[in-house]
Amino acid sequence: MAAKNYLVLLVLLLTDLVRSSDSFERHRLLENGLGRTPPMGWNSWNYFHCGINEEIIRATADAIVSTGLRDVGYEYVNIDDCWAELSRDNEGNLQARNSTFPSGIKALADYVHSKNLKFGIYSDAGYLTCQEQPGSLNHEDQDAKTFAAWGVDYLKYDNCHTDGSSPRIRYPIMRDALSAAGRPIFFSMCEWGQEDPATWASSVGNSWRTTGDIQNKWESMISIADKNNAWAEHAAPGGWNDPDMLEIGNGGMSFQESRTHFSLWALMKAPLIIGCDVRNIAAQDLAILMNKEVIQINQDALGVQGRKVAGDGEQEVWGGPLSNGRFALLMLNRGSDPADITAEFAALGIPSNVSVMIRDVWKLPGTGTYNSSITSRVESHDVAMYILTPV
Repeated sequence: MAAKNYLVLLVLLLTDLVRSSDSFERHRLLENGLGRTPPMGWNSWNYFHCGINEEIIRATADAIVSTGLRDVGYEYVNIDDCWAELSRDNEGNLQARNSTFPSGIKALADYVHSKNLKFGIYSDAGYLTCQEQPGSLNHEDQDAKTFAAWGVDYLKYDNCHTDGSSPRIRYPIMRDALSAAGRPIFFSMCEWGQEDPATWASSVGNSWRTTGDIQNKWESMISIADKNNAWAEHAAPGGWNDPDMLEIGNGGMSFQESRTHFSLWALMKAPLIIGCDVRNIAAQDLAILMNKEVIQINQDALGVQGRKVAGDGEQEVWGGPLSNGRFALLMLNRGSDPADITAEFAALGIPSNVSVMIRDVWKLPGTGTYNSSITSRVESHDVAMYILTPV
């Protein structure tokens, strides 16, 4: 019997070793030192689409500073598709569209850098971008050197008009080109989750899209959150699941829905990339985006993606661990009526005999001490969100 017990113990130890090895392989990081916390910034696509020019980008950088967004962590100013001429120059280099970016990309990047911000650009792992500008397929080394020379800090890399090969083949080529270009550039992979990049992309990119494009409405946002939730175990410092950019401020969702959007993205350690016109942002939308305690949950050094832990109907509980033994807790009401939601602390892994100090991050300064559970009244399409500290 003793020998049998030792054999069982040995099998368990070996199983744990294999699991640890698998986890290590999943979480091998892209070795560029970037993305230790999820990126925060702004991108032009959700609001402007192709209607961009250098004046808009400069004014946006100014607004990120004047609104205080830079001071709470938003640092990247990223231009999306439609910045380039429709053909390369005589030496095969990408070139800025003269009619909309007459000063050139380097001058624009220099301006953004002068505001103590970082500059991002867009390209594609195909022959053409989604809006049929020149893509980087077969030009990876040349384009990476161009981006580095321009002072680019962030590359969003799309997946349109390809040669039909797997993203697993095409994306590492640009990774290697960026690595050799001589400038640290955050690599944001945008292959829309087609080949489950969460399972393989941690050694290729700093973030990877897990879903299709977000739309400016509740149904799209909440559906995308569900899809991203499935890949929670694969996120870690240096490599993040990306459920697409924020739609807060674009008018398609109510205040409560926008607050839910931001809370879920923060809890899931998603990139917090603003997608509205920050030059003319409404005060209540700005207040959502600047909630420092929600941002701190997103930027927590432990880097564990929060996930759904209870509930299968209209009322759910989401949560996850934070640094220093704390936890983030979110109660989500998907229903059309207000509801009382109870969160059992055991669902987060907190022992039932441990008291918890709770801080309400949306109704500051709300604090209190609770044992085993908390019940909150949550409005339709809204959330209650807390930081829990065992005492």
